[in-house]
Amino acid sequence: MGDSRRQGSQGLKEFVIRKRAVAEGRVQGVGFRPFVWRLARELELTGHTRNTSAGVVIEIEGKPENLDEFERRLTANPPPLARITSYKSELIKTRGDQSFVIKKSDSQPGRKILVSPDIRICSACLADIRDPANPRFGYPFANCTDCGPRYTITASLPYDRATTTMACFPLCDRCEAEYENPADRRFHAQPVACPDCGPKIWYADVSGSNADRDPGDALKRACELILNGGVLALKGLGGFQLVCDARSEEAVARLREAKNRPAKPFAVMTATTDDARLFCDIDENEA
Repeated sequence: MGDSRRQGSQGLKEFVIRKRAVAEGRVQGVGFRPFVWRLARELELTGHTRNTSAGVVIEIEGKPENLDEFERRLTANPPPLARITSYKSELIKTRGDQSFVIKKSDSQPGRKILVSPDIRICSACLADIRDPANPRFGYPFANCTDCGPRYTITASLPYDRATTTMACFPLCDRCEAEYENPADRRFHAQPVACPDCGPKIWYADVSGSNADRDPGDALKRACELILNGGVLALKGLGGFQLVCDARSEEAVARLREAKNRPAKPFAVMTATTDDARLFCDIDENEA
C-alpha cells in the first residue's frame, strides 16, 4: 500500500515508502519547517511539509532506513524553540516526488498547536544590530526564527505573516529574499523586518508633540529622560510599559503617585541575574 520500488542509478530497483505525519505542539514560528526541509534534503527524502491549524503536516518518501532516521532526529532533536507534544505518522501510497518542498499553509478545523511565546533577541540578531556594515545596524526590531515576538503579534492560526499584526508592513526585496529562502535563518520568520520596510521608533514629549522620528535621536532622548529622573511610556507590541530609573527615589515616587501604588513592588529589570544580585538576595529557585 505505502510501498514502491524506484529505479536506481544502476538499473536496480530500490525499496521506498511514504509516510504522512502530523507534529503538534509548539511547531510554528520556531523554524520547524526549515528544519524539516534541511533534514529531508540531507537524508535524500522527497515530499512536502506545510503549516495547518492542527499542526505541521509532513509527507515524506524514501528508503525506509532514511525515514526512520528522519523521524528519530526530528523528534529527538527539534529546533531549540520547538516543543513537540504529539507526533503521529502512518504509511500512505508513494507518489514519486522528485524533491522536498515547503507548501503554503492550510487552515483546517482544530486548534492543537502552541504559539511560541515572545523570545528575547538571539546572539546572531544582536550581532547584526551591532555591525555597522549590516543593513540592520542599530535596528531594534531585528529578529529571526530563533527570536522575536510570536504570541503578542498572533491574530489567528495557522501562524503566518498574514495572520499577524506584521501584515501591514510589506517586505522589501531584501527581507523577502530572506523570508523565501529555506536555507536562511529568517525563512518564514513572520516578524522579519528591517529599517527600510519594518516598524520604526519615535519619541514624543509629554504633550504628544515634538515627535522625533529619527531612530537614533529618539532612543537617545528616551535614555536621557530616564537618566534625568523622568518616567517613560514605552509603547510595545502588547501595550505600554512605564519605565523609570529604579535607583532614583524621586522618579520612583513620581511613578508611585501616578499609578496610585504607594507600597506594592514594581518589576525591576536588569541585564543579567548577577546584576540583579547587586540589589537583592536571590536564591537558586528565584534565579
